[in-house]
Amino acid sequence: MKRVVLSALLPAAIVASAGIATTAFAAEKDQSFFQSVEGKWVGPGEIVAGKYKGTKFTCNFTGSTPDGKIGMTLDGGCRVGVFTQPMSATVERKGRNGYRGSFMGGSKGSGLDIISGNVVDGRKVVFAINRKQLNGVMQARVPDGNSMIVTVSVRVDKQMVPVIGMNLKRVDASEVGAIAKN
Repeated sequence: MKRVVLSALLPAAIVASAGIATTAFAAEKDQSFFQSVEGKWVGPGEIVAGKYKGTKFTCNFTGSTPDGKIGMTLDGGCRVGVFTQPMSATVERKGRNGYRGSFMGGSKGSGLDIISGNVVDGRKVVFAINRKQLNGVMQARVPDGNSMIVTVSVRVDKQMVPVIGMNLKRVDASEVGAIAKN
């Protein structure tokens, strides 16, 4: 009898342990991604669709992570000529279903709500964005420790159309892989 009960409980315990390990690994992977975004970032961007298609701009952001939480904030602004537009995105892990946050103050401000999202792998995150009838995605990819590519796409009919693209470079002392000179 003890053998039957033990053989029935062992697989359940293994599955439960694997689920906890998977969740812990996923949280570590997510935290690692967000920490890679910490620091100062600068680079060009362009509006690639819509009314202002072809408009080029330059952005400056500071990336940070919240204390004790999984998430990030990119805060700064983008400049076109003499005009600067403040720009920010903040996301935080909310429950088991992903991330919530805001882009440009969210739908209560002049921006979009981040309604879900996940870290795809250690180098890329994808967030679903929304404002009334407008739906889309914001993707940030960190191909190496010193560059980040951000794309904002919106749904037009049944297709996702990129509307904003930015290519940012790290410009602070915490460059990944930097060699200190003596």
